[in-house]
Amino acid sequence: MRRLPLVLIALLMSAQSMPAPTPFTPDDLVRVKRLSDPQVAPDGHRVVYTLRTSDMEANKGSTDLWLADTNMPLAAPRKLTTHAAGDASARWSSDGREIYFLSSRSGSSQVWKLALAGGEATQVTDLPLEVGTFAVAPGASGVLAISLEVFTDCADLACTRARLDAKEKSPSQGLVYDRLFIRHWDTWSNGTRAHLFTVHVGADGKASAPVDVMRGMDADTPSKPFGGDEEYTFSPDGKRIVFSTRVAGRTEPWSTNFDLYETGIDGDAAPRNLTAANPAWDTQPVFLKDGTLAYLAMKRPGFESDRFAIMVRKADGSTRELAPDWDRSVARLRADFSGTGLLANADERGQVPLFALEPKSGKVRALTADGQVTDYSPARNGVVIAQANLNAPPDLYLARAADVAPARISDVNRELLAARAPVEYEQFSFEGWNNETVYGYVVKPAGLVAGRKYPVALQIHGGPQVAAGNSWSYRWNPRTLAGSSYAIVMIDFHGTPGYGQAFTDSISQDWGGKPFIDNQKGLTAAIERFDFLDGDKACALGASYGGFMINWIAGQWPERFKCLVNHDGIFDARAMYYTTEELWFEEWEHGGIHYDNPESYEKFNPLNHVKQWRTPMLVVQGEQDFRVPDGQGIATFTALQRLGIDSRLLFFPDENHWVLKPANSLQWHHEVLGWLDKYLK
Repeated sequence: MRRLPLVLIALLMSAQSMPAPTPFTPDDLVRVKRLSDPQVAPDGHRVVYTLRTSDMEANKGSTDLWLADTNMPLAAPRKLTTHAAGDASARWSSDGREIYFLSSRSGSSQVWKLALAGGEATQVTDLPLEVGTFAVAPGASGVLAISLEVFTDCADLACTRARLDAKEKSPSQGLVYDRLFIRHWDTWSNGTRAHLFTVHVGADGKASAPVDVMRGMDADTPSKPFGGDEEYTFSPDGKRIVFSTRVAGRTEPWSTNFDLYETGIDGDAAPRNLTAANPAWDTQPVFLKDGTLAYLAMKRPGFESDRFAIMVRKADGSTRELAPDWDRSVARLRADFSGTGLLANADERGQVPLFALEPKSGKVRALTADGQVTDYSPARNGVVIAQANLNAPPDLYLARAADVAPARISDVNRELLAARAPVEYEQFSFEGWNNETVYGYVVKPAGLVAGRKYPVALQIHGGPQVAAGNSWSYRWNPRTLAGSSYAIVMIDFHGTPGYGQAFTDSISQDWGGKPFIDNQKGLTAAIERFDFLDGDKACALGASYGGFMINWIAGQWPERFKCLVNHDGIFDARAMYYTTEELWFEEWEHGGIHYDNPESYEKFNPLNHVKQWRTPMLVVQGEQDFRVPDGQGIATFTALQRLGIDSRLLFFPDENHWVLKPANSLQWHHEVLGWLDKYLK
């Protein structure tokens, strides 16, 4: 009888001794490592990235910088920083010998520098204000652009610092405003603006006194609350800066008119508006090697989800749209490694691929197929992408073409994910509103047993102009529900991007119409197609717009679900208009100002159908949510309680529109899963 080789015997014994993978849990979700911001070195093959880990004791995330090599896939990466203060936003020096990064090691966020050859990091900026973002000028000039929050009428940074300190120490803490944007996202305005400054880094590694290149402008760069260094760039010679900003004065809360401005790095001349002819959004300037300026532009003022088209502007000022027939909205625009072509990621029917575009012909070519490209950086032999899907958070890959699988560079959650059973998922299509084709995903429960039926969670995405595609979320993550033996159905209803701009447009002024029908038809189609779905045991869950839809379902489809979960959802469209911050959103989505068009606000107002409510509901609300203010969630809970409907309120005093802190996230998951278990198991 033939004997098995000793190596094979050892492998078999090792496999038998390994524990079987277990389902993914909420605890896994808050502990998973989060990779972001890949930046390829000038040599084209080294890549530095930020890795966030959860500090459960401190109840927050901690970030460090890591270095990998595209020429050595899956080789052990090198950890560059380990400071408790957290390090992030690494950017390469022009010679590739050093990285600049942001750190709070000195007690405030400042720019630091680390030589890759060895040695300790050294502080570059030492300013009385925190550095928000920064960029490194091309060439050997040693110039940095940095963003600082300043009072625009102050002559220097010391003036801003003194005012802030005086207010903090004052026994009177009242805030006085004479125009809107008194608060935004989760922060009350203190009157400062984010301005771009330039500094020169001397031979001693220290930055010079900063120069405000936006001096006197009543505007922010980067934009608040989520703008970054993608909103400004240096010219190829490093002597000019082009930045995106909105100078709107009192109209700012209802304006989306961002323009591109150009100025010299010395700040001697007032910035020149390059896109004054376009009253809509212009942003993400990118210079090509020949000096051509590419950027993203919308066409319709006031519509934040209009299609972001790619524009190219020659030195003589002539401008044209690149690939006008490519009906997709770009998320992030960059130049390729040669500086002669462009790269862009965009929603594409439930995926977020990376595309290459040829500036002269406008030809568009996909570089990836499945999954979600969350960020990317051009390399010498391809493009380094951070890619995720429904099974895994972002990791680094090297992408070359859509028909070639990207080569994996990193595997930051290898041990955790190897110990967890992966989930299976499938995209499906059906005839939605007006019999138009609509797509959705079904995520199978972990450990699915043939012939057994599983309770269903209809997970309704927010936005509403975002997708519930093949992507990863650190909050509403289908894999955590699947790990608790739920099957998840997600519908990319009318309003979702990636299917053409007309499909995205179709939700505006019809929040409770087409999307509601799509969710009804999509759930029915999924139950008919997938025999493991138990249609008699279903709960619907949603946040933001999805939370609105939960309240709408409560009054329009009350008999369908055993329970509902509403996170930061709209209860009263009238009060929402007068208490939210970004009025351009409300005015576009409802076709005008409330007092000019009240009928539109009433058409799909959940408040008007409260008497039809009878489904048990869990309500979740963050007190620091200024997008959907806390009164909306409290009003929802009040209505439920007054009607005698079984209901529960989970209120977070320290969270905004999202639940970000690890301990709060765990509590959120336990409450949501407990609510589903109560009614579906």
